Amino acid sequence: MQKNLMIKDYIEKLSSKEAVPGGGSASAVVGALSSALTSMVFNLTIGKKIFEEYSEEEKKLVYRAADKIISYNNEFLEFMDKDGEGFLSLMSAFRLPKNTEEEKIKRKNKIKEGYENALIVPLNLARRCIELYECVYISAKYGSKNVISDAGVAAILLQGAVESAVLNVTINLQGIEDKVYKNKVDCECREILKVASNRKIEIMDIVNSKIG
Repeated sequence: MQKNLMIKDYIEKLSSKEAVPGGGSASAVVGALSSALTSMVFNLTIGKKIFEEYSEEEKKLVYRAADKIISYNNEFLEFMDKDGEGFLSLMSAFRLPKNTEEEKIKRKNKIKEGYENALIVPLNLARRCIELYECVYISAKYGSKNVISDAGVAAILLQGAVESAVLNVTINLQGIEDKVYKNKVDCECREILKVASNRKIEIMDIVNSKIG
C-alpha cells in the first residue's frame, strides 16, 4: 500500500517507470501535507496565550476544526491507494480480449466503467479539498503568529491538490461518451477551481496581513 511506504521509497517509486503511483496519488499526498500542516497550526495554538484570549465561541470553533482535521489526514492517505486501484482497473479493461462481438461489448463496458472509476477518486479528492479550506481558514484566522506561515503553506498546497485532482478528472473525462454526465462533471470541476482560488486568496490575505 502506498500510504505505508517510507517517504524515500514513495519518491523512488513515483519517479520510476511504474504507472502506479502517479499524479493522482501525488495529489492526495499534497492534500495530506496540507491537512497535516493545518493540524500542526492548531496544535501549536491551542493552550497558548493567544488562544486563551479568544471568546468561548471562538475556542469552540478552533477545537471543532482541530478535531475534524484528523479525519482529513487519514482520508487523503486512503485516496493514494484508491487512485492507484482506479487506474489499474482501467488498464485491466483495456487488456480484455476483443476477438468476438460479445468480447468487444464486454470490453467496451468495462472500459467505460474503468474511466468512471478512475475519475471519481480525484473528483472526490477535489470535493474534500474544498471542504478542508474552511479548516485552513480557521487556522489562519485564529492560529498563532509564530506558525502563520505554515497556515499559508497549507493553503498553497491545498490549491495544488485541488488543481492536480481536477486535472486527473479532466484527463479521464476524455474517455466518457455520455455527454450529459461529462458536462455535469466538467461544470462541477470548473466551480471547484473557482471556489478553491477564491478561498486561497482569502486565506493568503489573512496570512500576509499577519506577517506584514
